[in-house]
Amino acid sequence: MRTVDLFVIGAGSGGVRAARIAAGYGARVIVAEEYRVGGTCVIRGCVPKKLLVYASRFSDAFTDAKGFGWELGARPSFDWASLIAAKNTEIDRLEGAYGATLDGAKVEVIRDRAVLETAKTVRLVGSGEIIRAETILIATGGAPLREAGFPGAELCITSNEAFDQPALPRRVAVVGGGYVALEFATIFSGLGAETTVVYRGPEILRGFDDEIRAHLRSEMMARGVKFRLNATIERLEKTPDGLSCTFAGGDVAMFDAVMLAIGRLPATQGLGLEKAGVALGPLGEVLVDHMSRTSVENIYAVGDVTDRIALTPVAIREGHAFADTVFGGRPTKVDHTTVATAVFAEPETAWVGLGEEQARAAHRVVDIYRARFRPMKATLSGRQTRTLMKIVVDGETDRVLGLGMVGADAGEIVQMAAVALTLGARKADLDATMALHPSAAEEFLTMRTRAERHVRD
Repeated sequence: MRTVDLFVIGAGSGGVRAARIAAGYGARVIVAEEYRVGGTCVIRGCVPKKLLVYASRFSDAFTDAKGFGWELGARPSFDWASLIAAKNTEIDRLEGAYGATLDGAKVEVIRDRAVLETAKTVRLVGSGEIIRAETILIATGGAPLREAGFPGAELCITSNEAFDQPALPRRVAVVGGGYVALEFATIFSGLGAETTVVYRGPEILRGFDDEIRAHLRSEMMARGVKFRLNATIERLEKTPDGLSCTFAGGDVAMFDAVMLAIGRLPATQGLGLEKAGVALGPLGEVLVDHMSRTSVENIYAVGDVTDRIALTPVAIREGHAFADTVFGGRPTKVDHTTVATAVFAEPETAWVGLGEEQARAAHRVVDIYRARFRPMKATLSGRQTRTLMKIVVDGETDRVLGLGMVGADAGEIVQMAAVALTLGARKADLDATMALHPSAAEEFLTMRTRAERHVRD
């Protein structure tokens, strides 16, 4: 029986970072991956999704060009197969780069499914080999939820399949109201599909600032995306004309594809975690403490499988902190309190810190600053769009509690603003910073007039 210092199950962002850093400290490391190195983000998540978002934005660019003096001549055409082939080439390159990184760190990668036999032994399902590990890291990520609760749900696709459809569907329904649903609605609509978002709740992006949520939906509607809110599907049937979708209430619509984007679940089924004594939560998530340790002393977990914050940079930070703690002799705790996040819809939407509703529940006095304006590019393009930028401030300490925006490059702008929030910036610090003109970002520094003050009794 081979023995290693660290056995990592899952070669996604968190597992790869943990393996590389642990090996750098001198640990003998094996990573087992049953699918492809790179995990959800690289293979069928963030990276291919954003590549397709870029592709979808060209339709707006072609429309806007005339206002800037460009005559494009014949109507531009789009080829789905060419886009998917280019995407696949880039994903192959990135997977190779991840593999080369692990190889350079002298980490052994085994292309096989691994399950726990005991708290210190792992079995490779394909080969049957048993490997002993002093420390085990669970980094298996998550998977799209497929159980939609209506007859015909098996006819739906998820984000896993959406990237490799044989052709662009002409009519698409996207079920869900979160990041994945809105980003794919942007992709399909921008590439020319008639797109409808079906969501059971009263407003999209649950958990975001309410004003930001409503503004994004309004902007997406202006670009042609349809929304059915407070709506659920009763059944889905395959017909010669496509998929017949019956909604609760009896309304029927036809689609060529229905995509489920109703959430993700931690990928823990069949790993043998219960047999090894690892405690799981109600969604199957691995329960961990502030140092990513499970209920078993030598078993840890990082990333989406823990259902803390399902974002790639969070998984990477957790994996690095784990390796520093266990193999580097440097106990490191990850701070999950100030994490910037973006929705790569059109327009882009990003936020960091507390939304207005969260701030008002947690603080006695909350000041709101906002700016709405027509972006400079739209003045010549003729596009009727509005950017929204918002700052939430503790009215008693002047500390910025949260800020965000809906508009071009929101993710890039809010990412840098997150540095200021992490350092404890006050509204006065933003006011004292010289603005870069002309830019959208300068609006965060020039909001001098308070829009509202909310005082909780």
